[in-house]
Amino acid sequence: MSTVKDISIEAYDYPLPDDRIAKYPLPERDASKLLVLKNNEISESQFKHLGDFLPEDTVLVFNETKVIRARLQFHKATGSRIEIFCLEPEKDYQVAFTATSPVRWKCLIGNAKRWKEGKLAMPMSVNGNEVILQAERLAQNDQYAEIEFSWTPEALPFASVLEAAGEIPLPPYLHRDAEPDDRDRYQTVFARYDGSVAAPTAGLHFTQPLIATLREKGFMFDEVTLHVGAGTFRPVATETIGEHNMHSETVIVRKSLIENLIAHQGKPIVPVGTTSTRTLESLYWIGIMLQEQGTALRPLHVEQWFPYENHAPLNVTQALQLILYYLDRHGLTRLEASTSLMIAPSYQMHVITGLITNFHQPKSTLLLLVSALIGERWKDCYRFALDHGFRFLSYGDSCLFLPTK
Repeated sequence: MSTVKDISIEAYDYPLPDDRIAKYPLPERDASKLLVLKNNEISESQFKHLGDFLPEDTVLVFNETKVIRARLQFHKATGSRIEIFCLEPEKDYQVAFTATSPVRWKCLIGNAKRWKEGKLAMPMSVNGNEVILQAERLAQNDQYAEIEFSWTPEALPFASVLEAAGEIPLPPYLHRDAEPDDRDRYQTVFARYDGSVAAPTAGLHFTQPLIATLREKGFMFDEVTLHVGAGTFRPVATETIGEHNMHSETVIVRKSLIENLIAHQGKPIVPVGTTSTRTLESLYWIGIMLQEQGTALRPLHVEQWFPYENHAPLNVTQALQLILYYLDRHGLTRLEASTSLMIAPSYQMHVITGLITNFHQPKSTLLLLVSALIGERWKDCYRFALDHGFRFLSYGDSCLFLPTK
């Protein structure tokens, strides 16, 4: 019997010429094209007209994560360049960015064969003061290296050091180095919490005036935080998706969001981006976990295939109320968890009713997510976009998917 794990990734391939990948953003964020799938019809508009297509009483959910300057370029005395790509801290994100010297991070290392041992050093200036940043590799495994960063003066927070020393980590498919404009444009206007190594790109189209206009029209907004990891760029390299290991990402949700989602049940919930989608859908499965495994305080993690196993069903309100009970029982004002949730065809959405997103790479888990929402219509939408001059991937154009129930 065929299962979701047997899905062939070849079925989610499509031709994407390099000249259709947007290498730079448009001068105006909301001037991007908008492909709309509504009432099973495909149409074209501009993102600034988003409000003309959203259903009445729609709740838009943003991801407030902020892209960090995760690429650090060190040079050895021999002239060899060693790149250290910061993936995630060993401890809590907030603690890691406010910490003074030293801190430990999970990292990827470029040109690692040239760095056998010893510390790397980088001189820089922070607020006019000379700073020396050092990196030492403590351990190495198949997935990442454990790096200890230290610096003088030691009292500086790591966030200030990274801001001065690091570069914005543009997606590898752009095939270019970050430029000064990317510091602003590869960041949403609502970014608040440091932690991502990739932007939640559907949010890049929003401007503060557009948000104000949408509020005036009666649309509501809420926020989640999912720190986007480097795994978001990793294509599925196996024949079937069951052999692909989904990356894990940190999720942080305020108690007020859970309460608002309960209050908004019955209204359209439209996440801005696949990261917001994974966060909202993961909340449902965390509620299922709490029902099955109890509400004792512990790290909460949604495994990638957990939704495809047999579980006693809960409605969304019941699942969210279990999370509220968990938070209240332990005196917490926000939920911190992690998710490796794989949303693929046959998955049934529980929390969301639509999606704002960009166009995704062929054979990607993000394209699988889109297909789970709109089925085979993804092929028609992508063909329409290719035929009508849409720009693809992170700095490209956008989609609004409102599937017919």
